[in-house]
Amino acid sequence: MFMSFWPTTEHWSVKIPLQTPHQRMPVLAEHGFVDLMPMPVEVPSIEWEALEYMDWKSGGDTNFAPLASADGELDCRGFWDKGKTDKDALWTSNAALAPTLRDYVADVGANFGRVRIIKLEPQDRETAIRSIHRDDNNRFNPENEGWVVRTWVELTDNPDSYMLLMDNDENGLPDPSTERRVPLHKGARFVVDTQRLWHVVVHPGSAARYALITSFESSPRLAEWIDSQRVTVPG
Repeated sequence: MFMSFWPTTEHWSVKIPLQTPHQRMPVLAEHGFVDLMPMPVEVPSIEWEALEYMDWKSGGDTNFAPLASADGELDCRGFWDKGKTDKDALWTSNAALAPTLRDYVADVGANFGRVRIIKLEPQDRETAIRSIHRDDNNRFNPENEGWVVRTWVELTDNPDSYMLLMDNDENGLPDPSTERRVPLHKGARFVVDTQRLWHVVVHPGSAARYALITSFESSPRLAEWIDSQRVTVPG
């Protein structure tokens, strides 16, 4: 497929470390992501509609409502701006308006960092590719601790939209031969090593999509939770 834009080795993502001594989870070793079963609880729409959103751009025309941040303030900046890695977050005032989502994150039982609702306006594939990137999740993260990854819960129903994922080629750029698409129907859940995989959402709909994004530290507890939530293939 012809694209008028493609990242080059000058893209800021290329400088983000890939190989480090951090503790990682075997479940993400092969593909860098894993599908989970659909969201097990119903989330009232008021829990994302009534929040305070901030104009913060990432992966397209986006706004974010922070549920947990580095210091409990309504702040979308990286935790490194507060001298922290993306862990040990504090709930914001938005969290009180989203108790189902707050409890869902807390019940995982793993150390979490930023917790945010993303609002993404429609964008076709060519537009989305302009925002494809890797995340700087582990800045300031001690090398003897767990690698930070991210989880998603799709809150609105967007069956024609998808999370586009690609691994790296020999130059650290997205490798089209590794492309995977994760469909974004309501309740879709997945875990992605977003520091490893290039990613962006293709959303050709006519209305904004909303999703919960949470940073978690890789740990035995998170691995156990993922195992309990994974999509199983009938044997």
